[in-house]
Amino acid sequence: MKTATPSMARAINDRLALDLLLERGPLTAPQLRTLTGLSRPTVSDLIERLMEGGLVEATGESGEARRGPNARLYGLVAGRAHVAGVDLRLGTISVNVADISGKVVGTAVRAVSGDLVDLVEGAIAEAAGERVLDTVVIGAPGLVQPRDGELVSSNDVPGWRAGLVASWRRRLGVPVVLENEVNLAAIAELRTGAAQGSEDFALMWVGDGVGAAVVLGGRLRRGASGGAGEIGFLEVRGTAFCNLVSSAVAGGIESTELAARLADGAFAFVTLLDPGLVVLGGETGQEGGDELAAMVAARLRALGPAPTEVRASTVTGNAVLQGAVLTALDLARDNVFGA
Repeated sequence: MKTATPSMARAINDRLALDLLLERGPLTAPQLRTLTGLSRPTVSDLIERLMEGGLVEATGESGEARRGPNARLYGLVAGRAHVAGVDLRLGTISVNVADISGKVVGTAVRAVSGDLVDLVEGAIAEAAGERVLDTVVIGAPGLVQPRDGELVSSNDVPGWRAGLVASWRRRLGVPVVLENEVNLAAIAELRTGAAQGSEDFALMWVGDGVGAAVVLGGRLRRGASGGAGEIGFLEVRGTAFCNLVSSAVAGGIESTELAARLADGAFAFVTLLDPGLVVLGGETGQEGGDELAAMVAARLRALGPAPTEVRASTVTGNAVLQGAVLTALDLARDNVFGA
């Protein structure tokens, strides 16, 4: 086993401190010593190094009532980097721009029309304003090839064509990552929604589109070709699953029947992966809420022995967009803070 070099040890300590400031907000030097277990000189050098690098700044003083002067608080320089998350659907494109702390500082929504390279660039520019971006993550329907990040099959987005990701990278001049939109929604559920604290779960996305995402061991599983979770193609009751539960169909059937259909599709995940948790997302999943989730869970119990909890999505707002921002922030923080 190799021992850490002094430079490696400094990098590890710096990232530890930065992650704590992300999680907890501004901290004093004594608080950083307590949370990291590092010595007083090491924390002092660390703070000085991070301030010189433009990553940390003094943000005020602690309000602790005690003798002597209050301790200085140190916080992240939130504007050190910015990212953009993009949700590109069949009819609309939505963009959120966030600073390195995760605070959304700009938004844009446009109808999908015209050239997609121009459309994405223009929407991002509107949301970003004068801010320079570090990373862009775009969520869109379809199978995204994990090896090269390109779309494997058509996604019905008007104007979609081969080579768009490369074109966006050239036009924007920053790293651009394309990801399946339901996969991004699963990231949001894992980090901020119904799947918090669960390392294994399947997200079933039911709305205008029907799909799923799989998270095992706390990691998103895309499959060899990006097709993991494409449950809409699964044959259930003699037809494609998407034909049974899409929003166009769901509104015309009783909730008990919808729950039975959803459970029949979810049973594929339960029997093959035993995730222990199924999250119902998308418009239909969220609108059905706890009542629909309870009916699906009851049906799953009748179908097989593997205990499976079913929860409705609890992500507020656009889960795809939130997942895109979270993914972009992970990449940007590794770039700015050090992996």
